[in-house]
Amino acid sequence: MLRKAAKQIAFCALALIVFCVVCRFTLFRTFTAHIPINQPMEVREWSEFHPRVDVERPEVVRLGDVQVRDGYLSMPVQPGHAGDTTLTVYDQEGKQVAYHLLRVGPWGTVYDVQTADFTGDNAVLIAVTLFWLTVSAIMLWHYSQAKGPAYYAYSTIYFAGFSVFALVTGLMMLRITVSRLIHPMEFTMFHAYSTINGASRQFMMLTLPVLVIFALAMAVSNIELLRHEKPHPRNGLGLAVSVLLLAGEALGLALTMRDFAGSEWEMRLQSMLENVYATAFVYFECMLLGSVICGITAARHQPEMDKDFIIILGCWFRKDGTLPPLLRGRVDRALAFWRQQKEQTGKEAILIPSGGQGANEPMPEAEAMRRYLVEQGVPETLIRAETQSKNTYQNMAFSKEIMEEINAEGKPLFATTNYHVFRSGVWAAQAGLCAEGIGGKTKWWFWPNAFMRECAGLLQRRWKQEILLLALLMAFFGVLSMVL
Repeated sequence: MLRKAAKQIAFCALALIVFCVVCRFTLFRTFTAHIPINQPMEVREWSEFHPRVDVERPEVVRLGDVQVRDGYLSMPVQPGHAGDTTLTVYDQEGKQVAYHLLRVGPWGTVYDVQTADFTGDNAVLIAVTLFWLTVSAIMLWHYSQAKGPAYYAYSTIYFAGFSVFALVTGLMMLRITVSRLIHPMEFTMFHAYSTINGASRQFMMLTLPVLVIFALAMAVSNIELLRHEKPHPRNGLGLAVSVLLLAGEALGLALTMRDFAGSEWEMRLQSMLENVYATAFVYFECMLLGSVICGITAARHQPEMDKDFIIILGCWFRKDGTLPPLLRGRVDRALAFWRQQKEQTGKEAILIPSGGQGANEPMPEAEAMRRYLVEQGVPETLIRAETQSKNTYQNMAFSKEIMEEINAEGKPLFATTNYHVFRSGVWAAQAGLCAEGIGGKTKWWFWPNAFMRECAGLLQRRWKQEILLLALLMAFFGVLSMVL
C-alpha cells in the first residue's frame, strides 16, 4: 500500500507542477509589484498622492498604470530583457519615498528581491496547498481501506500518523494562500517560504499542548505501574518516553525562541538547525501518533461472527498452574467471542491455546490455558493446544500448521491483551496467517506502558528503514531552509 500511495503522491506532485507551468505561461504573464511607501499616512491623503516611478533600465521592465493604496503602490510589470533594475519612487516634491529592486529571468519571470514575490507565485501557492491537502486525503483514504487482517501493517501506522501532519500543513498553507490573495502586501512570499520550510517546526508548536497532556498522562500511569509492579527497566519505559517528549519540546522551543543576530547565511544555518531538529522530532511524533491510533483501533475492533479458529496467545502464568489476570483476560476474551458466535450463528470455533513452556513454568502455557478452558465448560474436542512456540511469531506460525491440518480454508481469529493486538496482527501477517484480533482488558495503569513497549518493538524491527526515511526527510527540509 505504501508503494501505491507513493505513486499517487508522485503523480499528484507532477500534475501540480504542470498546473503551475501552464498557469505561469497562460494566466500569469504579467507580474504585479507592490512597493511600500516610506511616508506617514497623516502627512497627506493617499488620494492626493501622485508619485513618479523611475525605472533604472527600461529595457528590463515596462510599468503599467500605478495604483495608490494605503501605504503602498501597486503596478503591473511587463518583462523585457533578462537582468536587474531598480524602481525609484518620488513624491510630488521630488522626494524619494521608495526604492525597489526587480530581477527578470531568462524565461521572462519577474522576481521581487524585497518580497520574494514572482510571476505566477499565486499559482504556486495554490498548488502547494493542494499538494499537502491531497497527500492528507490520499493517506486517509488508504487508512480507511485497511480493514480486517490488512489493517495490521506498518503502512497503516504511516497513513494514520503522517496524514495528520499533511492535513495540518495543508491548512496552514491554505491560510497563507487566502491571506496573500486578499492582502498581497501584508503576506508576501517570504511568509509562504517560512511556512513551507518550517512545516515541521510549526507542527511541533501546534501540537505542543496535546503532546504535553499525553506525556503527563503517560507519566502518571507509569508511576502507578511502578507502585504495583516490581522495579524493572521495562516498567519505566513510559516514564522515559514522557521525559523525552517534554525535553524534546523544551529544546525545540529554546531553539525557536532564542534571539539570533548574524549574516544572512548564519541565519539560514540557524533556520536549518531548527527545521532539521523539528523534522526528526515530528517524525517520531507522527510515528507515535500513528501507533496510538492503530493500537487503540485494533484493540476496539469487533470482528465478524464467522470464525473457524480462535488462537489464544500465551504468556506467563503461576507455578500452581492457575492463570494470572493478564493471561486470564486473554482467555476470557476468546471465550466471550466463542460463546457469542455460538449463540448468534450456532458455529463452534476450535480454540487453539498457544504457548510453549518457559524456564520457570511447570507446564506449557497452552496446557494451562487448555485446563482453564475445560473448567469453563468448553468440550475438549474443540481445543487443540499448540505447546511448542516461544514467541508471538511462532504462536502464529505453529497455530497455522494446526489449522491447515483441520481446515486449510478456515477463518482464524487471535485473542491477546488489548495493547498487544496490533503488533500481534503484524506478526500474524509475517507468518502468512490472514487473521483478525481481539483484545482482553488490562489495568489502566498497565496499558500505557505496555503499549509503549509495543510501539518500541514495532519500530525496532524496521530501524534501518526508519533511519533512512528520517535522514531523507531531514535532508529535504534542511535544503529547503538554505534555499528558501
